Amino acid sequence: MTTRGALTIALAQMSQMPIGKPLGAFENDVRRVASMRSGEGLRPELIVFPEMHLYGTGELDDERSYRAQCASATDLHDGLAAKLGGIARELGVWLIPGTVAERNPAGGIFNTAPVFSPKGELVASYRKICPWRPFERYTPGDSFTTFDIPGKGRIGIMICYDAWFPEISRQLAWQGVDLIINPVRTTTPDRVQELILARANAIVNQTFVASLNAPAPQGVGQSTLVDPEGAVIESSEGDGEQVIIRTIDLDAVRLVRERGTAGSNRMWEQFHPGEPSIPLPLYGGAIIPERWRIQD
Repeated sequence: MTTRGALTIALAQMSQMPIGKPLGAFENDVRRVASMRSGEGLRPELIVFPEMHLYGTGELDDERSYRAQCASATDLHDGLAAKLGGIARELGVWLIPGTVAERNPAGGIFNTAPVFSPKGELVASYRKICPWRPFERYTPGDSFTTFDIPGKGRIGIMICYDAWFPEISRQLAWQGVDLIINPVRTTTPDRVQELILARANAIVNQTFVASLNAPAPQGVGQSTLVDPEGAVIESSEGDGEQVIIRTIDLDAVRLVRERGTAGSNRMWEQFHPGEPSIPLPLYGGAIIPERWRIQD
């Protein structure tokens, strides 16, 4: 069973790094964020940056930008990964450096969020399942990713447009996550809807959700951190650079699921063993009551 506890998280709504530039500026940003403190006086244990943070030039559908990303793509076992791991190890933090262009051996690139532990190890990576079509040309991923922070809880990742597909957050919640990290790079007016989706995904799954956008001009800001009942813990003000640092108790997920959202709703107790399955033709499957339990 996952042990849950207080986690201090930093959502770094900060300007992206130009493609191909040395990581010195990024390292300085991580170092600066790591030195900050939450309202409780605690330093961040988990630091997150926006989508494609290290590839911050060019439009998503621009051929030159795409080729530049392909040319500088990583296999997650090269110098870039070693450097990012070294930053995490030196500062003693969990680090999600936004997302990176990961080389696809079959051609093209994945939009991938790597996770580095305080020991500098690459402990997880998630490939975006739902590229924003027709604009993004990334190869879709085909699997879900969670990782455990010992003594804190289980974290899941979905990238930007993934948030529009409830199947993804539901799968992560079923896998026992307490917090869903959603790095985005949104420049369009639908950020208004994304903020609603962050709250909705938190409510229907009873998990914390962190939706982190880039500042202007690479994004429109408006990052947010939401609790398991859908209440906004904190949001950034405007589209400028800002860092949200909050200490959240991931055990709140267990408490909300036990007492119900607003003291009323226990969605994970809806289906009982022995009841008939409910066909889901869209998925070629079914809701099977025996499986309707969090996998902890």
